[in-house]
Amino acid sequence: MSKHTPPAGITRELFLEWRAAVRGTLNPQPMTNPVWAWLIQSRLDSWQANKMFSGDTGDRPGWCFQRYGQSQTVLPDGRTVWIAGEHEDSYDPDFFIYNDVVVVAPGGEIEVFGYAPEAFPPTDFHSASLVDGNIVIVGSLGYPSERRAGTTQVLTLELDRWRVSQVTTQGAGPGWIHEHRASLADDGRALIISGGTVDPCDGTSLVENIDEWRLNLDDWRWERLTQRRWPRFEVYRRDNRQNHLWTMRQALSSTSARLHDYVKKCEQQLQSELGAPARLDVVPNLNRPEVPHEELPQNEKEYKVHRIRIDGVTVRYVEDSYGIQVTAEGELPTDVVEQLRADLVQKLETLEQTPIEFRVIPPI
Repeated sequence: MSKHTPPAGITRELFLEWRAAVRGTLNPQPMTNPVWAWLIQSRLDSWQANKMFSGDTGDRPGWCFQRYGQSQTVLPDGRTVWIAGEHEDSYDPDFFIYNDVVVVAPGGEIEVFGYAPEAFPPTDFHSASLVDGNIVIVGSLGYPSERRAGTTQVLTLELDRWRVSQVTTQGAGPGWIHEHRASLADDGRALIISGGTVDPCDGTSLVENIDEWRLNLDDWRWERLTQRRWPRFEVYRRDNRQNHLWTMRQALSSTSARLHDYVKKCEQQLQSELGAPARLDVVPNLNRPEVPHEELPQNEKEYKVHRIRIDGVTVRYVEDSYGIQVTAEGELPTDVVEQLRADLVQKLETLEQTPIEFRVIPPI
């Protein structure tokens, strides 16, 4: 049977009954049903499934198992536990951050558990660690209105009854962190948290976590393992609008691939939005300051990250749609950091044809 063919018994009426993403009201609430089981097995997204049944999308997102930021944990008995995650981004009508648990047995049997948001908040881009018959869930990006400055979300999922509990931790943790790594300490009594991104929840940009943290599992106390005072700053448009770096780099890569029609389309879009022809010649030099340096190879999986080395110190330029964050992974003289900052501000002003601001990123 094709994955695009609904199994026998899934009628349009049944699909419409279960098509919407809904939350539970208990902790846990069994919510297994044929429609969601089929969507889990087929990996169809909500748009595809809705089109198949010509469903009325209404004003609620469709339930979907194609998600970002969803964790996957394999238990000793072979079952796989999938936790939460999000579908698409906020611009999509089916955008939804989930707070559910899906258990898939080796034989293919499926269980779905929903939860009241008070017990299990909508969670994505977390870590999930198997510890003593529980899964410890650390971090989340979540909806902006639900993020809490200076706190780190920690939950436990009990595997014998699928109950989720919110943990009250002690000490100062990394803050509202997501997309990090969690590893079990050698003694098995702590989680080591590293990497990821933190939302300061103060209206400024997300900030990379450059330190390591220990969460002791006996008393749920945070311990800071490092406190790196690396120079960091961010440059961005004074009007706080999105920049055009993605479109500019697309135009450059398409030029190399001789996709002339697409390049022309990008150039026309840029001229319309900037009010003048785009200075694409400046883009390759964004991370080439007028300071003696060595260019480092780019990781293809990090297409928005560029690295150079100055006096043995790696300097990272990380681009996003609102700015560029620069991190020196070690000590650099203050005048060198100021040169890097002035160089980047000037180049981004040339590209964006508008005033550019900068801010120093304080330590977490």
